[in-house]
Amino acid sequence: MTSTETLTTTAEHDEASLQAKARDHLWMHFARQSVMEDGHGVPIIVRGEGHRVWDIQGKEYIDGLAGLFTVNAGHGRKRLADVAARQAEQLAFFPIWSYAHPSAIELADRLAGYAPGDLSRVFFTTGGGEAVETAFKLAKYYWKLRGKPTKHKVISRSIAYHGTTQGALALTGIPEMKAMFEPLTPGGFRVPNTNFYRAPEHGDDLEAFGQWAADRIAEMIEFEGPDTVAAVFLEPVQNAGGCFPPPPGYFQRVREICDEYDVLLVSDEVICAFGRIGQWFACEEYGYVPDMITCAKAMTSGYSPIGACIVSDKVYEPFKHGEASFPHGYTFGGHPVSAAVALENLDIFEEEKLNEHVRENSPLFRAELETLLDVPIVGDVRGAGYFFGIELVKDKATKETFNDEESERLLRGFLSKALFDAGLYCRADDRGDPVIQLSPPLTIGPNEFAQIRDILRSVLTEASERL
Repeated sequence: MTSTETLTTTAEHDEASLQAKARDHLWMHFARQSVMEDGHGVPIIVRGEGHRVWDIQGKEYIDGLAGLFTVNAGHGRKRLADVAARQAEQLAFFPIWSYAHPSAIELADRLAGYAPGDLSRVFFTTGGGEAVETAFKLAKYYWKLRGKPTKHKVISRSIAYHGTTQGALALTGIPEMKAMFEPLTPGGFRVPNTNFYRAPEHGDDLEAFGQWAADRIAEMIEFEGPDTVAAVFLEPVQNAGGCFPPPPGYFQRVREICDEYDVLLVSDEVICAFGRIGQWFACEEYGYVPDMITCAKAMTSGYSPIGACIVSDKVYEPFKHGEASFPHGYTFGGHPVSAAVALENLDIFEEEKLNEHVRENSPLFRAELETLLDVPIVGDVRGAGYFFGIELVKDKATKETFNDEESERLLRGFLSKALFDAGLYCRADDRGDPVIQLSPPLTIGPNEFAQIRDILRSVLTEASERL
C-alpha cells in the first residue's frame, strides 16, 4: 500500500484530542493505566506498511513483533482489505451454529489439508485463548464420551502462557497472572519447561535434558493418576520466558508418554503456526503429530480476528454418530469476513513462499543476534524460525539474573522506551527471567536483520553501562 492509498494520515488526526479521549475512556490490555495519567500519554500507531509502522507524529519503527506475533504477511496488504470488503458486501455475517457458509467450509478444508496426520476437523473460534478453551473443554468431554469421566486434569509447563479465559488461565504457568483471579478452573498442573540455558538437570547434554523434561510429564501423570489426566498442552516453542525450543527427541518422548497413559496431546500453536517457525504448523518441524492443534493470530495475519481448534479423527469419532454434540461455540467463530481474509492470506503465503523464506533466512537472523553475546548483559540468544529471545543477565559467568526491582528498572524504566525511541517495536518481558523478544513479519530479510541488530546493540550497551 502506498502513502496515497493509506486510509488515514497523520494530518487527519488530532493527537491532543485522541490522547484526551484515551486517557478518559480507553482501558488498554496488559498495560498500566497510570501511563494515561502521567501526562506522557500512550504511543498511537496510525499506519503500517510491510514490516514498518508509523506513529501519529510520523515517526517510523521496525515492527519487530509483527504486532503481537500476528502480522506474518506484513502490513498494508490491500488485497486482504479488498477481500474483506467483497465478503462483507456479499455476506457480512451468519453463524455456523447448525448452518454454514462457503468461506468457513473452504477454510476448514484448507486447514485440514495443511495439518499433519489425521487432524481433519476444524472448530472455529475468534482468537487463540478461545481455541485453547475449546481444546480444554473438548478434552474433558471426549473422555466422558469414552466412558472415562474422571479424566479431567490437564498438564502444562512452567511459565507457559495459554490465554486469559478461566480455563486457559488454569493452563497458564505464570503465577503473577493468576493470583488475582483465583479460584481458577481446577485441574491444571505444571511440569518443567525446556529452558536449556537454566537446565536444572543435564546442563551439559541437550538431548538428555530433553528426555529428563519429557519424563517429568510421565512423573506428573503417575503422581496424579493416569485415570484422572485428560490432556497435555505444549507450545512447540514456548513463548513466555523467552522462546524455549524443544531439545532433540523431546516431543517424540512426550508423544510416547501420552500414548502410553492414554492422554491427549494438544499442540498450542497460536503463535507458532503459519510460518513463525517456517512451517504451516510447527509440530511438523519437530516431528510429532498431536491430537489437537490450537491456532489463531497469523491465520489472517491479523487483518481480521479468527482462531481454530483442529482435531484428530480419534477425538472427533464420538461425535460422528447418534445424538452427541459439542455444546460450545462463539457468535463470531468462523466469521465469513475473517474466513475469507484467512483464505486470501494463506494464498499470499503460498505465492510468496513465506515458509521457505523463513527456513532459508532464519540462520542469518540468528547469526546477527548472536553477535550481541559480547554485550555484558546478554546471557543467551535462543529460538527458531523468526522467533527469538535474548535473555538478559546481571552476571554472564554465573548466569545470575536481576531481582524484581532491578528488572523493573531495566525493562520498564529504560529498555522498553529506549528501544521504541530508537525505532524498534519489540517486547521487553519479565514473565520469567528478563528477555527481549523478536517476532517480526515473515517478509523481512538480511537488511532488516542488520538494522535490528544495530538498534539492539546500541540500546543494550547503554543499558549495561547504566547498571
